[in-house]
Amino acid sequence: MSLSRRDFTKSALAAAALAATGAVTLPRAASAATYTAYVMAYFTESPSMQAADYGLHLAVSRDGLNWTPLNQNNPVVTPTAGQQGLRDPQVFRKNDGTFVVIATDLKGTNFGSNSPYLHVWDSVDLTNLTGYRLVRFQTTNDHTWAPTVFWDATRGQYAVVYSAADIFRVNYTSDFRSVSAAQTFFSPGFGVLDADIVVDGGTTYMYYKNLSDGRLYGARSSTGAPSSFTTYTGGLRQGGGIEAPLLLRTNDGGWRLWGDSYSPVNNDYYAWSSGDIGGGSWAVLNQRDYTPPLNAKHGSMTGITEAEYNALLNRWGAPSWVRLKCSSHPDHFVRHLNGVGRIDPYPFDPFRDQLWRLVPGLADSAGVSFESVNVPGSYLRHYNYAIRLAANDNSSTFRADATFYRTAGLADPAWSSFRSYNYPTYHLRHRDYLLRIDPLSSSSSQADRNDATFRVTS
Repeated sequence: MSLSRRDFTKSALAAAALAATGAVTLPRAASAATYTAYVMAYFTESPSMQAADYGLHLAVSRDGLNWTPLNQNNPVVTPTAGQQGLRDPQVFRKNDGTFVVIATDLKGTNFGSNSPYLHVWDSVDLTNLTGYRLVRFQTTNDHTWAPTVFWDATRGQYAVVYSAADIFRVNYTSDFRSVSAAQTFFSPGFGVLDADIVVDGGTTYMYYKNLSDGRLYGARSSTGAPSSFTTYTGGLRQGGGIEAPLLLRTNDGGWRLWGDSYSPVNNDYYAWSSGDIGGGSWAVLNQRDYTPPLNAKHGSMTGITEAEYNALLNRWGAPSWVRLKCSSHPDHFVRHLNGVGRIDPYPFDPFRDQLWRLVPGLADSAGVSFESVNVPGSYLRHYNYAIRLAANDNSSTFRADATFYRTAGLADPAWSSFRSYNYPTYHLRHRDYLLRIDPLSSSSSQADRNDATFRVTS
């Protein structure tokens, strides 16, 4: 189960056309704002649920691909009513330029515990969440999952669409406090889950999961009205299973489609890109190109201004730790396991094994050392060329073995490589997933240089 998410942006031309018809007048903040970055809302889970947290998490990104979790990847707010937990949060920019956050009322994975309510918050710029309330959307006992919001210009109201009993239902609202009676929105004759809806010009697009074949599909409508959508794409899938389609109109006018893994034991997100959502053709993005927030599940994304980006970072703060993503295996991250340095496919538990404090080098402050977050005082060091996690004994040998110089990546200068302090021609790399130091240079094989190149991320 996941939330549909959408980036609600209107071109000035579309805004003017709507205003001319008298259907709606968009405030200047919504029609004229320049978005330079993105915000993401999500909750967290990991394979053995060590990271399970059903509060509202936020992350920011410059490119909409690589994300910085805020508040140390802790929730910025947690529901206090209903089931006192959320899933599938959507952050949506309203016509007045402010935000509403709306989410499933469900804590954990007890999917048989149906709630007719959704959690709702208001916010000017997401530095504070106010007006918290639990709003009832259904009179039945069906679940009310994965809400998505779009502006229905014909009605002059917001539509809130959600998964209920293997179909989509909709309620209309002007204030996200009182809502119309629920009605069927999309019932194609097979089970569906997780709608995400965006409006582009005169067309409303909806992407959803087809439960009969486990793939993501796109449908569209010229009105956005209930029962007016026609599927126009083939099924999309990456990995062992996928759900939670997430549509993002990028700030440069392109499109991205994200899909969440079917369960937390698989990779958390996969992505596609397209220059034309109406064409229905999507190109798979390489996992080297994107890094979702740590343990993020079923999120939503939207464009934000430079001022909003800076306000979010100032209010909630960036992580005090980093992760190292491997160039040759972009779904793998550096971790320690039983005292051994290695790379493993993410996600995994204990998830904190991949978190490092990048501190000044123990032997030379111009270099760096990697201190474990969950084993404080222990560092990655080489011993007989193999990388181990060991407690700092403050000897000169330990300090030297645990110090590296960060350089431009041997395989990609936009990434990083790490040269040994006391073996100056040796670099940190993995071989058969185990970390070690080996003599490497720009003339080494492409495969070896890839094994020694990492993205420092969060």
